[in-house]
Amino acid sequence: QVQLVESGGGLVQAGDSLRLSCAASGLTVSRYAMGWFRQAPEKEREFVAAISWSGGSTYYAPSVKDRFTISRDNAKNTVYLRMNSLKPEDTADYYCTSQPYGSGSASPNAYQYWGQGTVVTVSS
Repeated sequence: QVQLVESGGGLVQAGDSLRLSCAASGLTVSRYAMGWFRQAPEKEREFVAAISWSGGSTYYAPSVKDRFTISRDNAKNTVYLRMNSLKPEDTADYYCTSQPYGSGSASPNAYQYWGQGTVVTVSS
């Protein structure tokens, strides 16, 4: 049974940093492209970042580029999203997802498994 469990969310102030974690079980993250999406209240789920299955390529939404960093620890079977210089508009539920042997995609339809999400709230 595949499980993706996100953690690390919380309430922070604008300008602060957070690191989200996505612990995977039932799949090996080194064989999957891994992505992060987010969904704010009353908005559609949107792409945040992805890392290819090889780990050689990363992709970011323009709104988070140069502030967020996606990374992967194969030994821990965990994916991370480091978020710096947080803004109130980053407030959302953040979801981890996986794409088997994928290159990474901004489309949620490309992904197979999803976690339950972790809440990030950024106050001004």
